[in-house]
Amino acid sequence: MAEKKKEKKEYLTLSSGKMWQPYNWHVGEYWTKFLDGLREKKYYGIKCPKCGTVYALPRKVCGRCYIEMEDWVELSQEGIIGSFTVVKFPYINPNTGQIIQPLPFTTAAIRLDGADTAIWHYINETDEKKIRVGQRVRIVWQENRKGNIHDIKYFEIIG
Repeated sequence: MAEKKKEKKEYLTLSSGKMWQPYNWHVGEYWTKFLDGLREKKYYGIKCPKCGTVYALPRKVCGRCYIEMEDWVELSQEGIIGSFTVVKFPYINPNTGQIIQPLPFTTAAIRLDGADTAIWHYINETDEKKIRVGQRVRIVWQENRKGNIHDIKYFEIIG
C-alpha cells in the first residue's frame, strides 16, 4: 500500500488595509454638558430626583425609576477601583482600527466618590500585584483637552 504524501499548506494573512472614515454625530444636550465639563477638568454626574441614584455617565432617564433626570452634580475626581484587567495581548481599537499600543495596559471599573455607578478607564499601573479592588485612584487630566472622554489621560493610584 502506497503512503500518501502530506501536502505542505501555506496560510495567507489578509488585511483590510488602512482607511480613515471621519464622521460626526450630534451627542445631544446631556453628553454635551458632560463633555464640556471634562474640557474644564470637571466630572459631572446626573442624579435621579426620585431614588437619588447618581449616574457617573449621563443619561436622560433613571434606569430604576424610569423618570427624567435634570439634576447635575459635580463628582469628585477621586474614587475606588471596583474591578480591573491588565491587557497583555494586542487587539484592535474599535475607534481607530489600529492595534492598541503600548502593551501592557490596565483598565478598571472606577466608582467616583459621590457616584453610584462606575466608569471604565485606564489606570497607571500594569503590575497586577500592585493593584487591588477598593484601591483609591485620582483623575490625571490631559494637558490639552478637547471635550471627549480621553480628556482623562488615566487614573493614578493614590492609596
